[in-house]
Amino acid sequence: MEKLSDRVQRLGYSQTFVMSNKAREMKASGIDVISLTLGEPDFDVPDNIKQAAFDAINENYSHYSPVPGFLELREAIAYKLKRDNELEYKPSQICVSNGAKQAILNVLAALLNDGDEVILPNPYWVSYDEMVKMMGGTSVMLPTSYVTDFKITAEQLEEAITEKTKAVLFSSPCNPSGGYYTYDELKSLAAVIAKYPHVTVISDEIYEYINYETKTTSIAQFPEVYEQTAVINGMSKAFAMTGWRIGYSACPEWLAKACEKIQGQMTSGANTMAQKASITALKTDPSEYKYMIDAFRKRRDLVYDLIKEIPGFKVVLPKAAFYFFPDISFYIGKTLNGTEIKNSDDFAMFLLENAHVGCVGGVSFGSPECIRFSYAASEDDLKEAMRRIKHTLEQFS
Repeated sequence: MEKLSDRVQRLGYSQTFVMSNKAREMKASGIDVISLTLGEPDFDVPDNIKQAAFDAINENYSHYSPVPGFLELREAIAYKLKRDNELEYKPSQICVSNGAKQAILNVLAALLNDGDEVILPNPYWVSYDEMVKMMGGTSVMLPTSYVTDFKITAEQLEEAITEKTKAVLFSSPCNPSGGYYTYDELKSLAAVIAKYPHVTVISDEIYEYINYETKTTSIAQFPEVYEQTAVINGMSKAFAMTGWRIGYSACPEWLAKACEKIQGQMTSGANTMAQKASITALKTDPSEYKYMIDAFRKRRDLVYDLIKEIPGFKVVLPKAAFYFFPDISFYIGKTLNGTEIKNSDDFAMFLLENAHVGCVGGVSFGSPECIRFSYAASEDDLKEAMRRIKHTLEQFS
């Protein structure tokens, strides 16, 4: 007798964690694996943020917070959105969650009925499609490629919108491609979305500070779609606070209240000490944490020079985040060292088992011809990883 729900059986496991766990298992068995799987800064949390958490413990911030977060934190988020994004939000429009992942789930749960459609530009973060499934929705994929810098056009978006469309969900800067939508590109997308008031944009901006070219634009900056936009962000990437689990949404009042209602029945408020530390992080001038961005840029340039030399890889220079997303379609259909490469997941497993380098196949990102490498790792590991991949492919191709 099957006891599991249809809902859970529709879901897949996160391929990011599947590959990460496989790399850990191999390493534990004594194999020298370099894992470039997880999207996690390899820096320690800055001292001023850690001290704020210690202070919160000593001041006995150990009880439940309000469901949408401490007012002081929501005021700090509103301050940050005004300072960095030229966006006006009241604390009542902000809901602090247990990571940005929960913030997205809150919004989807508030919007979707069974069968509603959510447009996902490919590639997308691995959890987006599974989140849509979890909430009873249907994902509508819009294809891109490295030729278009992995970005959709306004024409593509307009063609995809139907009466069933409830949301458009994307990240900019993008995980996994490392690209971002420019001001003009977002303006053209906003012009389309404004025609369809039944559509909400869910704009995941968790990588906004890790932009090597310019200041990241939020689609919520365009007045015609401000009331149709849910901005998602959090503390994990810019402040190296992945394990602290603080994310947030900034939404129209009606949607913010719905997110609060859902979260109140699910988890209640987020960790109180982490909330207090986040106030310090957000109020500090972003230039104080720029050393991490500078290090990521240096590593990006290092890997770009090396990855271009790997046979069969087609790659564009990522302008943001900390990922490379090369097209490896050259190898699809080939057999390498006895392994048939049907898609990029097979190729990622081949690299793990033969080059002992962990990456993530692009199938769960919606791009089965690509693989994702994180370069949030030491320069020595990155050099050695690229050397191993090149040597392995030259040996078995």
